[in-house]
Amino acid sequence: MENKRNSLKVASETALLVSVILPGGSVDAHQSLNELESLVRSAGAGVVGYVCQKRSRVNPALYVGRGKAEQIAQRAEQYDADVVIFDNNLSPAQIRELEKIIHCKVLDRSELILDIFASRARTAESRLQVELAQLEYTYPRLTRMWTHLDTVVGGAAGGAAAAVGGIGTRGPGESQLEIDRRLVQKRIASLRRQIQQIDKRKTRQVKSRSQHFTVSLVGYTNAGKSTLLNMLTGSQAFVADQLFATLDTKTTRWKLNRDLYVLLSDTIGFVRDLPHNLIASFHATLEEAIHADLLLHVVDVSHPQADLQIKAVHNVLTELGCDKKDILLVLNKTDQCDSTVRRDTFMTLYPKAVAISARTGVGIDRLIEVVSARVTGENVRLRVTCTQQDGRVAGFLRANGTLISEEYLDSQVILEAWLGRRQLPGLQRLKPSSCRIINPSKA
Repeated sequence: MENKRNSLKVASETALLVSVILPGGSVDAHQSLNELESLVRSAGAGVVGYVCQKRSRVNPALYVGRGKAEQIAQRAEQYDADVVIFDNNLSPAQIRELEKIIHCKVLDRSELILDIFASRARTAESRLQVELAQLEYTYPRLTRMWTHLDTVVGGAAGGAAAAVGGIGTRGPGESQLEIDRRLVQKRIASLRRQIQQIDKRKTRQVKSRSQHFTVSLVGYTNAGKSTLLNMLTGSQAFVADQLFATLDTKTTRWKLNRDLYVLLSDTIGFVRDLPHNLIASFHATLEEAIHADLLLHVVDVSHPQADLQIKAVHNVLTELGCDKKDILLVLNKTDQCDSTVRRDTFMTLYPKAVAISARTGVGIDRLIEVVSARVTGENVRLRVTCTQQDGRVAGFLRANGTLISEEYLDSQVILEAWLGRRQLPGLQRLKPSSCRIINPSKA
């Protein structure tokens, strides 16, 4: 068991899943174990059994009761499980005490998610971010993970000095543990410096796009964000029916109509109880969402816990400071709904949402229409004057608004048109002779 504890990977292992349901929890046992099983399979492990317990409060020593811990040990032995995985976040002491009873490796939800992220990281940037998150998670657990480095007490065997490890009695184990801690601290500091540089570059890169309208796809993992990106832009982003299929942000140009386009970014998927240090490490990757003008919150409306997933994403957006941004709810996978009743229920709850299927293309035209309206902003009626030789102004109004009238007077052209308020800077850059808002009401 001690040798197995040194490995943080769960790929190709067999896992026994444990869920502890506490009062006031947002998910029930069935939902909890279903998502945990999806996470475990995404990590490459197999599931051999399930254990669930409802408790009024957490046991400080074992998280579960001692009787339940012994039952888990029996199940793990019966199923020949390599690892026991809790759908809860455990303290280092709780994991240490559980492993003494269960006699196999014990992981919690955060460690499992970190393992999945480590296996999915492809770019140098995402690898650095994952390594930092893993080390920050691992550091307080060094004493339980490397038990072969325990203190070897020397001298006065059995005496008081030996019991407390007096002067000159500290063995090589404790020295090695202190060395490990210093090495980890040094590596964390180095990673933070590197990621800080990445953050600065990413911030400059995102801010350099300030002249463009930017849209970011956010949502629960496996909601279909990458499929939607491919549908809207013709990209070839990696798509797979698994949690956290990709960790890297992809930004591409999305053409809404002949002359109107935005920059569309796909971000990593969120999940319930996403580890805080992971969110902090991936701050650079999430920079696209933080600075976006519009967030498309993609929801798998066919999922039985879609409402809980919406809440989980909102919690992460709140933690990132993005909850006050302009957010459009996109109800995806309508073609996979058991009935139209479920889709209609969500449309009733969220009347401003757009229902689509990124796989079949149903509802995409409506999505483009709504996003175009968000990009251009509230329509205003304008009276614009320019020279007859300057066809760019009339062309801009025709392409981005609705031209109402044209009046030719001497060498001037007087145009009246409806135009989105956010399009006004683009018109001003063409330097017409004059431009005046007649009526700020919507068209």
